[in-house]
Amino acid sequence: MLQHENNARKGDLFTTGKGKKDEERGKKKEKVGHVSDLVIPVVFLIIGCVIGMIYTGGFFQGKSFIDAFASSDASVGLVLGSSIALIITIAYYLVRQSLTFGECMDCLPEGFKQMVPAMLILTFAWTLKSMTDSLGAATYVAGLVEHSASGLMGFLPAIIFVVAVGLAFASGTSWGTFGILIPIVVSCFQEVDPQLMIISISACMAGAVCGDHCSPISDTTIMSSAGAQCEHLNHVTTQLSYALTTASVSFFTFLVAGFTKSALISLAFGIVALFMLLLFIRRRQ
Repeated sequence: MLQHENNARKGDLFTTGKGKKDEERGKKKEKVGHVSDLVIPVVFLIIGCVIGMIYTGGFFQGKSFIDAFASSDASVGLVLGSSIALIITIAYYLVRQSLTFGECMDCLPEGFKQMVPAMLILTFAWTLKSMTDSLGAATYVAGLVEHSASGLMGFLPAIIFVVAVGLAFASGTSWGTFGILIPIVVSCFQEVDPQLMIISISACMAGAVCGDHCSPISDTTIMSSAGAQCEHLNHVTTQLSYALTTASVSFFTFLVAGFTKSALISLAFGIVALFMLLLFIRRRQ
């Protein structure tokens, strides 16, 4: 990250992916906008997507809001909502004279071209995820954790945290990791130690979010790099150092939590350990 910050200070906002088009875009004089030009289209997008989803779920045919949202077709609803938001946004920019009609139309193919790399990465990521599911990776990890649970009770929260990180990193999904590991945790501890069950569920959720954040095939990571218009692997590598630093402290914190079963003790340990680690990193720098 320090390398990218130094490059930005020198005027290179695109770092290693800088090309001729990026240079021209960086030099191009932009019109002065207003914060409403950003906020209002996003509000229209959210409202439009919600209306589109409940429409596909039968809300306007008499279903309740919750039932319609639960039974909605997300792909169709999001397309309808984004199309409505696009039309309203163009009309809004024309009224405010932020853009001309020609400029609005020019933005459509440009926006599509910017999303092509993200769509390709997502397609390949979903293909890889389907391959790992077909090979039974999730079932193998689930069985391995379940058979090892009885002899590693105190160590289990930390172990579950590591397993969740690895599984979410490999599959690119945190919600999928929740669905795999949380039922195993509940079945192992529900009748034996409910307090340790809560700690282990926390470890599972924390590890899954960490692994998903670090994964180069995660849809949120892909869309973040696409939205920021930076090189995808640059975004992944700059996030790894921050995420892994916190994850290492979290591992030992869950290790303490597994033996003490105290939220206050483990939280205090984690805060002190992270503070000491930051001081150590600062002295090395």
